[in-house]
Amino acid sequence: MIVTADIFDLHHAELGVCELQFRSFGGRRSFFGPCTTVKVFEDHNPVLEILSTPGAGRILVIDAGGSLRVGVMGDRVAAAGVRNGWIGAIIFGAIRDSAGINGLDFGVKALGATARRGWTQTPGEKAVPVAFGSVRFEPGDWVYADEDCVLAAKRELALPA
Repeated sequence: MIVTADIFDLHHAELGVCELQFRSFGGRRSFFGPCTTVKVFEDHNPVLEILSTPGAGRILVIDAGGSLRVGVMGDRVAAAGVRNGWIGAIIFGAIRDSAGINGLDFGVKALGATARRGWTQTPGEKAVPVAFGSVRFEPGDWVYADEDCVLAAKRELALPA
C-alpha cells in the first residue's frame, strides 16, 4: 500500500498534484505504475480497446472531458483490464457499474458514477498528453494514487520506507 502524502513529503519538487477531488472505486484502493493515456468523450470503446491489450502493470489515464453524463468504464471494461495486467485507471469523467468494479482487483479514480453508457463510437486519441486538475499526464509518466490524491512524476520514485 502507498500513501500519497508520504510520497509528496519525500518528492514534492518532482510531483504534479492533481487538484480534482476524485472518488475511489475498485478493490485496489492504492496503486502506482507507469501510465498511458487516452482522450475520449462519452465513448467506452477506445478505453476497452486499450485495456484489451497487455497492461504490464500500467495505469490508464483517461481524459473524458469531465463528463458525468456517460460512463466511459463499466465492470466489463475494467475486468478486461484486470485480465490483461492493468492495475488501474484515472478517469476525468464517470464510470458505470460501480458495484461490479468494486469487486475487482483494480484501482479506479473517477469524478463520479452513472448508469448511462454511450452509443456513439469515436476513435479517441491514444497515447497523447492529457491535462486536468492542474497536471499534465504523458505516456510513460508514473502515477501514484490512493484514496486521498493522484500524483504524477516524470520518473519512478523511491517509495518511503
